[in-house]
Amino acid sequence: MSFIVYSGIEKAFEDNVIYRGLDLSINKGETITIIGGSGSGKSVLLKMMIGLIMPDRGEIIVDKTNIVDLSKEELVKVRSRIGMLFQGGALFDSINVGENVAYGLKMHTEMSDKKIEKKVGRCLEMVGLSGIGEMMPVDLSGGMKKRVALARAIAYDPEIILYDEPTTGLDPTNANRINNLIIEMQKLLKVTSVVVTHDMDSAFSVSDRMAMLYRGKIEVVGTTDEIKKSKEPLVNDFINGNIGEL
Repeated sequence: MSFIVYSGIEKAFEDNVIYRGLDLSINKGETITIIGGSGSGKSVLLKMMIGLIMPDRGEIIVDKTNIVDLSKEELVKVRSRIGMLFQGGALFDSINVGENVAYGLKMHTEMSDKKIEKKVGRCLEMVGLSGIGEMMPVDLSGGMKKRVALARAIAYDPEIILYDEPTTGLDPTNANRINNLIIEMQKLLKVTSVVVTHDMDSAFSVSDRMAMLYRGKIEVVGTTDEIKKSKEPLVNDFINGNIGEL
């Protein structure tokens, strides 16, 4: 059963048309990866789900609720069910790792400091970074920053996790570590995961299904095996690196 549905989505930034009637259904508990070239609007899809960007037309249904119609207060409630790993991690440089992970809990919950501290420790342990709460972001490697950002994303016990280019800028070892964490988070937390990437190794590694965004629409959707075996010229061209800007 569809848990998240984009229906008839249209979006343009002045003369730059991003979506032309985009439709996509996402099942509860699956990991779906959105693939497509640079500038195709992959990240915009994620930002729409948390209400940072709204469509010009169409509906975005999250668990039977059309978020396009919500007030700011109602949207906050939906966002509390969604964790997002932003490209680059987006950590606050002025506070330490533990405070970064705890930030949303302190801002939006009434949890005691003791419970927050315990939760932060548990989340850091889940991403393999126990004991680094006092470190500052500037002292972390790129891979560690991504993992801290993931710990922050899961601190809310989200039902949905959004990953925006999770392996960009990482060496193969750290990219594999992030891919394994995406798989582990889905299994451990029973979350629905939406991944945006141009890294095909990552996409094939973490996905249950994949959806290809091309010229403002989702043109192809299938399991990883179906995408690998696809005879669609568009899919083959993208996998072989023959499509860049979309």
